Amino acid sequence: MMRKLLLTLSAALVCLFSDAQIVNRLRVDQATFLRYAYGRMQQFNPDNLALADSLYTLGERKLDFRYKCLALSLEMPIRFAQGNYARMDSTVAEVKQLIGERKELREFYFPFLHEYCEYLVQTGRAAEAMLEARAMERLASAERRPLGKMYAYRIIGLIQSARDNHYLAILNMEKAAKFCRDARAEQDLPTLYILMAQECVKMKDFVKAEEYVGKAEEFQRFFPSVRLKALMTRACLYYAAGDTDTFEATYRTLLQEPLYTVQADSDSRVGLDISYLRSRGMLAKALAKADSLGTLRGRLEQKQGIYADMHAYDEAYGHLAMLMGEKDSTYIRVQNEDLAILDAEMNNAQLREEAQKLKAQNQMTIMIGFLVMFAIAGLAILLGQWRLRENLDEMRRKNSQMLATRRAFQKAMEAKESENEYKIKILQNRKTNMLRL
Repeated sequence: MMRKLLLTLSAALVCLFSDAQIVNRLRVDQATFLRYAYGRMQQFNPDNLALADSLYTLGERKLDFRYKCLALSLEMPIRFAQGNYARMDSTVAEVKQLIGERKELREFYFPFLHEYCEYLVQTGRAAEAMLEARAMERLASAERRPLGKMYAYRIIGLIQSARDNHYLAILNMEKAAKFCRDARAEQDLPTLYILMAQECVKMKDFVKAEEYVGKAEEFQRFFPSVRLKALMTRACLYYAAGDTDTFEATYRTLLQEPLYTVQADSDSRVGLDISYLRSRGMLAKALAKADSLGTLRGRLEQKQGIYADMHAYDEAYGHLAMLMGEKDSTYIRVQNEDLAILDAEMNNAQLREEAQKLKAQNQMTIMIGFLVMFAIAGLAILLGQWRLRENLDEMRRKNSQMLATRRAFQKAMEAKESENEYKIKILQNRKTNMLRL
């Protein structure tokens, strides 16, 4: 009960006192957002499926796609943890359909796709993640959104990390940090610093790793979840540097963190458990624990180190040879992925070119259609004007004829009147003469 209370309080603090990692990006009502934030605070908890179902149902009842997006966002991490990748892919496809063309919701769209790409990288689908990241970068560039660029370069950094290109990983994450500042999304900076610290640990650059962790911890007063990530990174740092006492103290502190088991992924927790067992000399337990790691590479890396601690050098060498073989196959897969990405992008470029050609043809057809319409309309106007002119000329001729006829008639009438007046005068003269007689 106390654990649940702490989780709820943490979610409320994140929502109320910062723009933090859990943001009301879809602008739903506060009560719904707090339920969602509680779920995100324990993103790998299977109980989130029930919460996701209730939010999805609420979205259907309200006819509001935003609630469905929240539900799918909660569901995706669980499907990843369960290994149900087909369902994970379908949730992403549904979100793309729901908000893909809604530019005003990019603030939700980009981080959602970023999280999906993280899972793709972790499940060995780096080529798909790279295609998604490059598409994200193109969209963000076209719409001038530095936030989208930040997420794109962060994914590319994670892909380079998975390929053991740690220097390139840091370079891409530094780019991501630049776009993060441009977007004024400082809440994402501590996560980037943590990721860069982890790359430095892998490169045995412990001083630089300590520097990045320190930068991340500057944000923990504002963003409570940073403390957990920083502690986990410090634990890895101290173990890799051989500082066993500090590592064990940090590990015990982690176990007391209420968010540790529900916010940290399984492999990270198992890796720290194995490191603790090795530091305490409990090598048989560490060896058994290694079998619960999710990736073959992780199991081989841990086992070859544990066998070396046990002085079982033949076993250590055998696992190291298998690890090198796995790395070689990864290298070959990377080359094939790069070729697949290049081929896909060339096909996409060809499709875009053909689409542009089709668009140009359509525009030309429309233009020709307008020209034909204008020509027909022009001819109709000219024909109408010609007919009107002809009618006017005909009317003028008829009017002239009628006017001439009227004038002739008037002249005849005037002549008749003159003749009548003359006759009247003659009659009057005769009458006068007769009276005189």
